Amino acid sequence: MTSNTSSPASLAWAIVSPYRRQIIYGLLALLVTSTAMLSIGQGIRLLIDQGIATASTVQLRFYVFLFIGIAVILAAGTFTRYYWVSWLGERVVADLRERVFNHLIDLHPGFFEHNRSLEIQSRITTDTTLIQSVVGSSLSMALRNLIMFLGGLIWLFITNAKLTAIVLVSVPLVVTPILLFGRRVRGLSKHSQDKVADVGSYVGEILGNIKTVQAYNHQEEDKAKFKTFVETAFRVAIQRNVQRGFLIVAVIILVLSAVGVMLWVGGVDVINGAISGGELAAFVFYSVIVGSAVASISEVIGELQRAAGATQRLFELLQSTSEIIEAPDTKPLTLPLQGAISIQSLSFHYPSRPDEPAIDQLSLEIHPGETLALVGPSGAGKSTLFDLLLRFYESNTGAILLDGVNIKNLPLKTLRKCFAIVTQSPSLFYGTILENIRYGNPTATLQQVEQVAKAAHAHDFISEFPHGYDTRLGDGGIGLSGGQKQRIAIARALLADSPILLLDEATSALDAQSEFLVQQALDTLMQGRTTLVIAHRLATVKNADRIAVLNKGHIEAIGSHKELLENNELYRRLSSLQFKAQEEL
Repeated sequence: MTSNTSSPASLAWAIVSPYRRQIIYGLLALLVTSTAMLSIGQGIRLLIDQGIATASTVQLRFYVFLFIGIAVILAAGTFTRYYWVSWLGERVVADLRERVFNHLIDLHPGFFEHNRSLEIQSRITTDTTLIQSVVGSSLSMALRNLIMFLGGLIWLFITNAKLTAIVLVSVPLVVTPILLFGRRVRGLSKHSQDKVADVGSYVGEILGNIKTVQAYNHQEEDKAKFKTFVETAFRVAIQRNVQRGFLIVAVIILVLSAVGVMLWVGGVDVINGAISGGELAAFVFYSVIVGSAVASISEVIGELQRAAGATQRLFELLQSTSEIIEAPDTKPLTLPLQGAISIQSLSFHYPSRPDEPAIDQLSLEIHPGETLALVGPSGAGKSTLFDLLLRFYESNTGAILLDGVNIKNLPLKTLRKCFAIVTQSPSLFYGTILENIRYGNPTATLQQVEQVAKAAHAHDFISEFPHGYDTRLGDGGIGLSGGQKQRIAIARALLADSPILLLDEATSALDAQSEFLVQQALDTLMQGRTTLVIAHRLATVKNADRIAVLNKGHIEAIGSHKELLENNELYRRLSSLQFKAQEEL
């Protein structure tokens, strides 16, 4: 899956463009408020020249009310602008987060082995929050000040062309530092966001493994390491702020210096009777408007540069491509699926280890309804074979056929619906037990959930909880024992009702009682299904129809438990090491 945007700018437009109507509302309100603000200058001129200077209380009262009317319009327009701009900022960020998440969740698992999930999480939260601030505030302020700058400049010309020339001299002097420091600010902004992401990633990693941290009394070392991350982020942020500070200082000095010169020249003209006091007051007002607008724009540019850096980081995620690509001419499976698997000369290298095959010319025929156990030393390729069956990775050579159809010609959803998997450390999610079991079939009724829970020997312990199936679990199923987690995972697999079952050392980490209950649940789950078992437990191996011995990515031998004990040296050695206690019983 690839993103349909070709640059950060096109990404920004793709996110914003659906809300043209809301943008128009905000822009209209922006024009109203800017016009009202610029009208205040003329109100001041009239108040002085037509009200105060004429010594007429009637005239003065009229222009005071006019001034107040302009202020009311300004307030109403400001509220409208704030509402629509804030709405747009929140909407854009919600859409952007959804867009990034929807892209990431379809990427192949290998992507997350090379990109830290916690760092990605920081991008989706921290970076999008920064973009929200810019879209919902800073960008609006930049447009407002741009309008104020242009409108103020026009009124300056109308009021006094000679004084306006003095103001214009300062414009090139202001633009120069903006161009000079802007590029530096942008680079430092992206670097700063990277360092902030490192801080968030480290916090998530440590707190997610807090028991291990405390068990090894590693708190002081982690505090020191975290301090390093924080200080690095601090130093980069200070560098960025120093550059922004230089930019703002330069703008303020140059703009206000020009205003000072203008006041001196204008003051001389008032003394000589060339212009009125009201005209000078209006001119001062517009010059301050123009000067503050330029200063504000220069400050907002810093925020825009930071947002550009954040957008670039999110754009990089959206440009990430999945290595698993569906064929354009996918083929349907004949239902009901028989569950026959044919593995033909399969080879696979992990990208990080191109010279060491994880699977090496492996061929294997698995019959419908058969239970096949996979045994072998660590690194033999057992779990990798499961990943290739599910197309989490793409094989380099060879093919896997499912009921005679190459899995590369199947839609990914169709392929993965054929499999249910139970691992040694089952993945449970924050939420209720009911939600975790329904993960295998979100539309299942409560009655169906209870049925599979009973078959998985999980219903009894679930019913003992005060809230039963509505009991809320912590992250990763915190609050349950290992055996309870396994039985919930088995119930989930039962509810999925997939014809092929993958068991990855599903009982190897359990105590004897939990193993007995889980094994009973597995026996129920395996009935009528093609089952592949990565086995370290003798009971599971003995019950298998056949056992395949894997070593260095290829099958060394295949047969029954008894046959392998007699004919295969590696299996005999594994049996003596791993299953000795059971053999003696």
